[in-house]
Amino acid sequence: STSRDAENPGNNLYVTGLSPRITKRELEKHFATEGKVVDVHLVVDPWTRESRGFGFVTMATLEEADRCVKYLNRSVLEGRVIMVEK
Repeated sequence: STSRDAENPGNNLYVTGLSPRITKRELEKHFATEGKVVDVHLVVDPWTRESRGFGFVTMATLEEADRCVKYLNRSVLEGRVIMVEK
């Protein structure tokens, strides 16, 4: 799986289980507890502009991303249990 690793150096996280009302800022704040957030991409419905329940968070380092997976996976955000994976 070397080609997939080249694409994702390991600091990009896939986040699911998000509330439709979640904002990029809230998501960033949640992940900032474990390190520096470089980018947040919330996947939204083009018509309603509501979150489709998943997104991507890019952390500054691999170590910070690993901490997010370890500590934020199955954490509660806006009343929902979120899943964090690479």
